[in-house]
Amino acid sequence: MEIIAAHPEVKSLIGKNPVTAVVIAVSVLFQITVAYFLRGQSWWLVIAMAWFIGAFPTHTLFVCIHEAAHNLIFRTPRWNIFAGIISNLPSLLPSAISFKNFHIKHHAFQGVHELDADLPSRWEARLINNYFIGKALWMLFFPIFQSLRVIRCREAAVVDRWVVLNVIIQFAFDIAIVYFFGWKAFAYLGLSFAFSIELHPLGARWIQEHFLVLDKTQETYSYYGRLNTLNLNVGFHNEHHDMPSVPWNKLPKLKQMAPEFYDHLKYHGSYTKLWLRFLFSQEIGLFSRILRKERGTVPLNDDSTPDVQMIKKYSNN
Repeated sequence: MEIIAAHPEVKSLIGKNPVTAVVIAVSVLFQITVAYFLRGQSWWLVIAMAWFIGAFPTHTLFVCIHEAAHNLIFRTPRWNIFAGIISNLPSLLPSAISFKNFHIKHHAFQGVHELDADLPSRWEARLINNYFIGKALWMLFFPIFQSLRVIRCREAAVVDRWVVLNVIIQFAFDIAIVYFFGWKAFAYLGLSFAFSIELHPLGARWIQEHFLVLDKTQETYSYYGRLNTLNLNVGFHNEHHDMPSVPWNKLPKLKQMAPEFYDHLKYHGSYTKLWLRFLFSQEIGLFSRILRKERGTVPLNDDSTPDVQMIKKYSNN
């Protein structure tokens, strides 16, 4: 609200970016094509291609899922749902619609343990501790830990027809890949997904966004490194949290229009540096997050309150 009051022109950035649909189509076709050509190759090449090549378009597609979750691709919400489901295909695990349902809660209830699935569980943080081996295993099995948080966030859990459709389409795709291309092609896609969020510099994105690495009081960080080109500006995280209705291609313009709100904030410039620091620094662990006990006055299912109205406005616009 302060940014809009100081710079009313930023409202012109709110809108849709259908070009994201082209990015989705190219990235999905690229991954399927590479999987096809790897179907008869050696396992070492499958693994190497997944780490050095496949992780990047898969990560880009996850950003597209994120854009679809905020309805930032098409004007019709249903088409954004379809875009998210298609973006999900090379990842092999059906997660696009479930991510959408939980991610909107993350924006509304950031740091609230029982509602924010982006926040590590207490048992998760105690199990991993602050040592290298624990954090390495946490990054290696990150999708498993992420899925287990759903149990904790059962208040926000939503199973609807779109979740079911996501599951059906995803498993049909998985079966088709194995049937027509074989297990090595399937493994390439699975490993690409694993490396895009796990033991890979790209995995530092999950640390970058909300872990207290550079400052014990700054809760959200942006990343302004070179990988923003491939990652569709997902590093502009402070900007995204301020105005979730601005699509990825216009987030740098938001920073340029309102520099006094961003130039003083600390930020990350290297995923690799952050990745290594998180792994090896005993001062950083899963407890390095801001936790809130106060949920505010917003009932979970009450859409009439201002905070929820704001989130819905951002999502629908």
